Amino acid sequence: MVRFMKHALITGGARGIGWGIAEAMLEAGYGVTVTGLTADEIAAVPRRDHLNAITLDVTKDADVADSVAGLARLDVLINCAGMILREGREFTIRGFQQVIDVNLTGTMRMCMAAKPLLENQGGSIVNTASLWSFFGGPLTPAYTASKGGVMQLTKALAVAWAPDIRVNAIAPGWIDTDLTKAAQADPARSDAIINRTPFGRWGQPSDIGGAVVFLCSKAAGFVTGTVLPIDGGYIAK
Repeated sequence: MVRFMKHALITGGARGIGWGIAEAMLEAGYGVTVTGLTADEIAAVPRRDHLNAITLDVTKDADVADSVAGLARLDVLINCAGMILREGREFTIRGFQQVIDVNLTGTMRMCMAAKPLLENQGGSIVNTASLWSFFGGPLTPAYTASKGGVMQLTKALAVAWAPDIRVNAIAPGWIDTDLTKAAQADPARSDAIINRTPFGRWGQPSDIGGAVVFLCSKAAGFVTGTVLPIDGGYIAK
């Protein structure tokens, strides 16, 4: 890692939306560290200049501490690891707690661990909320609650940590990732999603990166506490 290069840590950045963000941040001139849950995820990360990949379980305090301990500097934290749901198991307390621990508590763990380094640089945080931060998900109460919590956590930290650290969130719409494969494979469900989306298609991970780069840039220097939908217009219809 080049010491003077701005650096971004992207949890869950080894694949899916996180990887789309990582590519955009690299293109914008950042050094990037991405994380994955397993060694196989890390092994699958393409080799790029100024890119590092590490394993991280955001439910483990030691992993979280280690993820920031080796960084010479940190300008941006992007919390994208909280993307799990347990459809059909979220009406059990165990299933509910598992989702909350990753999606919401894991986000808070990372924010707290990264805070000292971010303060040194006047850095920023981008959390990952969801369209379910705004809507009710009848099959996924834990995922819906966790993403509503991420939205409110973003606002709370934005107020608490201003002006030293800016804290914003993105709310991706229906994006083509492993998380949405079941919906994409169901013609009726996929058609309903596409028909409601003014852009008339599923989003791609690459559609997310530009907005995140903006939120981390000087151009967004007076933006904090914002939750930005990136959904092809789904929420507006």
